[in-house]
Amino acid sequence: VERLDNIPPDVLRQREAKWLDMLTSWDKWMAKKHKKVKLRCQKGIPPSLRGRAWLYLSGGKVKKEQNQGKFQELDSQPGDPKWLDVIEKDLHRQFPFHEMFVARGGHGQQDLFRVLKAYTLHRPEEGYCQAQAPIAAVLLMHMPAEDAFWGLVQICEKYLPGYYSAGLEAIQLDGEILFALLKRVSPVAHRHLKKYKIDPILYMTEWFMCAFSRTLPWVSVLRMWDMFFCEGVKIIFRVGLVLLKCMLGSQEKLKACQGQYETMELLRSIEPRYMQEAFLVQEVLPTHTPMSCTST
Repeated sequence: VERLDNIPPDVLRQREAKWLDMLTSWDKWMAKKHKKVKLRCQKGIPPSLRGRAWLYLSGGKVKKEQNQGKFQELDSQPGDPKWLDVIEKDLHRQFPFHEMFVARGGHGQQDLFRVLKAYTLHRPEEGYCQAQAPIAAVLLMHMPAEDAFWGLVQICEKYLPGYYSAGLEAIQLDGEILFALLKRVSPVAHRHLKKYKIDPILYMTEWFMCAFSRTLPWVSVLRMWDMFFCEGVKIIFRVGLVLLKCMLGSQEKLKACQGQYETMELLRSIEPRYMQEAFLVQEVLPTHTPMSCTST
């Protein structure tokens, strides 16, 4: 699996041309050549077109067209003070070293506030959930505020429905599904987590609710999101399974973490090699020869 930053400029230009062709006749491609679109997302979307592609893939572009003026209408409303205070406190915590969000009260933080406030007005029964902030921040790094709002709407309503509602029932259910899948993928890891009664909600909540944006290196986040927007939540499941299998999938690794606390510490500090772009993309693709999780 090639890394996007290693692609020669002429090859990247060819890919950009292919994506531009797709974006200009999007409906036709999605209807007749969806497999090709999926393959190109797996190869990685060219950085210059990523924001536009994400908006098209997610259906955010259609939502925006169907609701013209909606974001501006929400943006002009004051919002519920209960949510505004919480959002305000979270702004400086999102990617504080990124040039967009480094300045308190800068354009990036202002746009993040606008997008998150608009969502609380769009879904007042849901309000605001802290895990939405990094999701919205990643979107804002790739697109204007209005587009980021519709991207967030699609993630919350289409890709991860119920994840951000009070009670977290949807995330608990997906945690149970992840655990059941783990039994098939890595019986060793499954047995270990069961032995120490480590509930999936303890280790997978941030992974899933933030779509790995607070866990993986940046290049890996972008590649995962390229596939996530095309293929949906199964990509998030696959990444979770790869990390669990690699960190807990051998008896040798488990010698060092005999207990709930030790296991949780291990899952909070995933070895960098398992999160590298090439390794992770290779492991997440459905047809692949697994790379070794035990090799040094």
